[in-house]
Order: sequence, then structure tokens, then C-alpha cells
Amino acid sequence: MSELLTEFDRLSAVFPTTPLKLAVSIVALGLVVGVLLAYRRLHAWVAERARPLYADIASMALLIATCGMSLSIVLGVWGQTAELSRLYNDFGLGGDGVARAIFSFLLLVVTVIVTRFVRRVIEEVFGSSSAVTAHQRKVTHRLSQVIIWSVSLVVVLGIWIEDLGSLLVGAGFLGIVLGMAARQTLGTMLAGFVLMFARPFEIGDWIAVDDNEGIVTDISIVNTRVRSFDGEYVMIPNDVIASSMVTNRSKRGRLRLEVEVGVDYATDIDRAADLAKTAIEDIDEALAAPSPQIVAKSFGDSSVILGARFWIDKPSARRYWTARTAAISAVKAAFEDEGIKIPYPQRELSGRAETGGFRIADDGEATPAGESGDGESREHRMTTPEDR
Repeated sequence: MSELLTEFDRLSAVFPTTPLKLAVSIVALGLVVGVLLAYRRLHAWVAERARPLYADIASMALLIATCGMSLSIVLGVWGQTAELSRLYNDFGLGGDGVARAIFSFLLLVVTVIVTRFVRRVIEEVFGSSSAVTAHQRKVTHRLSQVIIWSVSLVVVLGIWIEDLGSLLVGAGFLGIVLGMAARQTLGTMLAGFVLMFARPFEIGDWIAVDDNEGIVTDISIVNTRVRSFDGEYVMIPNDVIASSMVTNRSKRGRLRLEVEVGVDYATDIDRAADLAKTAIEDIDEALAAPSPQIVAKSFGDSSVILGARFWIDKPSARRYWTARTAAISAVKAAFEDEGIKIPYPQRELSGRAETGGFRIADDGEATPAGESGDGESREHRMTTPEDR
């Protein structure tokens, strides 16, 4: 190999002057830059006419050959190959060392080709599946890269280090120590991987996590960024999300809203429900299917509580509040047109006839019990001014 390198020193005699040497060096380096710039186009050109794997091999071989030849030309023009050969012999890089270096280099090249091949396999296998998102394919590719490169580096270390077992044991203990020291961070990162594969929500979804609610703007390995409806950006650690109840209001593409309204006990419940349903059906935000529903929910202190339920599509905070406001306005207007009363809160007060007590007089004023003139207890209902 040293004899082959020294042959390039003849170029120094062919180009004796410094300007010529600089020109040749610039041309050689320009050739490398040109190959790097045209690498993707060349790869695409070969991939159109052959299998992508062959394109990877051919492109990588051309790049390696170009870099090696250009380096040899530059060293030969400046007469440095002999010096390189001397260093090669002084450091005792015999045939075994060269074989190790060549094998390590080829192994790294093969690793690059294998990672590219795995990426194409992932794209071809999962690309046509709607159940696997582009983000999940990207995460799978990154994990495969980490595994492949880890195995490759261990093999390279095994080539150059005889007692690799001791090194791996030491690395294992170091990993345990680092894991104990950074267990919170590692737990967060692990939760991030789980979220990326489970995908309970995606960027742009409207979610609620504990007391935090807003639109998801970014999902990383460490945390998830949510923009609240007040314009604030909340960074929620992924381990908090993994251990909390997450509500995704955008997952199905539609959301059910409920507006409660109270009607007087003297009102015909069925008639009030029909009016409320018709009013909600007329608003633009409510979906026709599923149709709005009106249910009697409970007996309130002063009214019967009706729940008006309807659906909206493409849920967002803006559409949510717009639809809710429109429903309340429509139901209120419909009840007012038909004379259905939405009652004010009412309370009943009673007084006992005893010394020092009080009673409710007929005019609604409280007077001492001793002035009532009789020993009977009276009970009156406090009403609003409109009822008098």
C-alpha cells in the first residue's frame, strides 16, 4: 500500500510550480464538492433505472472513490505521500491494522446503506396503511437507526479492543448510575415515545389535561406544548400526560354540547322541549344528524331543568363558544315568543310566633312576633316585583 501511495508523488514533478499545484488541488477538491452536490440527483437517477438498494451502493461507492482519489491527488501534487508512507511505517500499521481499518470503514459504509434500506422498507410497508401516521413512521425509522448504529459501533469496538467484555460491563454500570441520577428525565423521554406511538392526540387537536386545556402545537420526546385559549403556551411534561386523564375533544371530528335551561313548574314540559329543539335545529352551527335532543334533567329549586344537547363538527374553541351562544340566544328568544317563563330563583321564608321572634306580615315586611295579635305561625313566599 505504501508503494502505491508513493506513486502519486510523481505528480509533484508534473506540476512543479506552486500555482499549478494550487490549481490541481482546487480542481480535485472541486470534484469532491461537485459529487457531494450531485449526490442526490445521481442517486435518484440510478434509483429510477434500478432498485433503490443498488442506487445506495452505487452512489456510496462513487462518493468514496471520488474522495479517496481526490485526497491521493492532492497529497501527490504536494509530494506528501512519501511522508504519509513514513508515518504509516513508523507507527507500525502493518497488514493486520490495515485490514482492521478497511473492515471498520466498510462496516460503517454498510451501516449507512442498511439504515437507508430500512427507511425504504418502513415507507413501503407502512406508507399505505392509514393506521400508521407519518410521525410514527419517522419515529420507527429513528429507533431503527439507533439500534443499527449501536450494533455497528459495538462490532467496530470489538475489532480494535481485545477485552471488549470489561468495557461493556463498565458501560453497563455507568448506564445504571446515569439511569438512577436521571430517572425523571428518562421517564419523561420514555413517556414521550409511548405518546408518539399511542397517539392519543395530534398537533392541532383540542385537548384537556387536568386543569390545562388548549390546542396542541408541538409534541417532542420531553414535553407537549399546548396553546391555551388565553394565548398562553403551556409546556406539559410527557410523564404528566401519561399519568393523567386526557380528554381529546377533536378526535372524532365532532363534539356534543349541552345547554341547560330552567322552565317554570307550571309550564308544559313537552311543549317547552319541542320549542327548544326547534330553536336549536334552526341555528347554523348545530348538525342535523345526530339531531338535537332535549331531556328533562332534574328538579331545580325554582324550575324544572332541561338539557338541550346538540352536535357540532370540526370542534374548536371558537366554534364551541359560537355554537353555545347561538343556542342560548335561540332558546331564550323562542321561550319569550311563546310566553314560557324562565323563572328567577325563589325562596320560602317562615317565622314562628314566640317572644323575641318575628313573623312575615301580609305586606311582606318582617315584624316582631309579639305584635302579631295571635299565636299562629304564618308562612309567605317571597316573590319578585313582577309577581306583585
